[in-house]
Amino acid sequence: MARLILLRHGQSAWNLENRFTGWTDVDLSPAGEAEALAAARLIRDEGLDFSVCHTSMLTRAIRTLHLVQQELDRLWTPVRKHWRLNERHYGALQGLDKRETAARHGEDQVFVWRRSYDVPPPVIAPDDPKHPVHDPRYADVPPDVLPCGESLEATVARVLPYWYDAIAPDLMAGRDVLVAAHGNSLRALVMHLDGLDREAVSRLDIPTGLPRLYELDAALRPVSYRYLGDPAEAEERARAVAAQGRLEKN
Repeated sequence: MARLILLRHGQSAWNLENRFTGWTDVDLSPAGEAEALAAARLIRDEGLDFSVCHTSMLTRAIRTLHLVQQELDRLWTPVRKHWRLNERHYGALQGLDKRETAARHGEDQVFVWRRSYDVPPPVIAPDDPKHPVHDPRYADVPPDVLPCGESLEATVARVLPYWYDAIAPDLMAGRDVLVAAHGNSLRALVMHLDGLDREAVSRLDIPTGLPRLYELDAALRPVSYRYLGDPAEAEERARAVAAQGRLEKN
């Protein structure tokens, strides 16, 4: 039976500031570093191991993975980095404060941008310096496939080829796999694994820094899945994710 661990990176500096981050490359906050180390301890306490790791091209996911490997004395484990595991690209929203954006455009509009399945945010132009075509880490990626703003639907379409081409073959080869990535790229994988429809995945909140363990059969169908650690803590962290972008009520 293959085992797959999905891990959303720990709190980032822009998570702390409640900003839309997307493909903007920000580091972990001190709390995010602590979350990564705590995730490693949960993995160790369960007696779990992994043979290969997959992560995105963004520092917060890479550093989360590095901290987990370091804590578990697994820095030698092979790591595969790919842009298809990057967070959803939030287009022109990237860098904006979520509550200020909600105050300006209305909570309903921000909710649609954040949580609808097929509505993208306002996009950025290819000549915008913040477009990924200008980032050297994507120099080998065809410019026409680099996003300028994505819906969750577009993110799913971008992530799933990597599942079939890279993660699934590792699992089929008998390797236990750890994927350290982002809220929306992991939602894409969970949608596929759990057979969620578009409404269900739009309501799915993945907490930071909590490993989600899948046990998979020979056809890579889930036999079981759960968050490691205290289920109540997982629910609390998921609610915190859901609350982002809401205006405080007096």
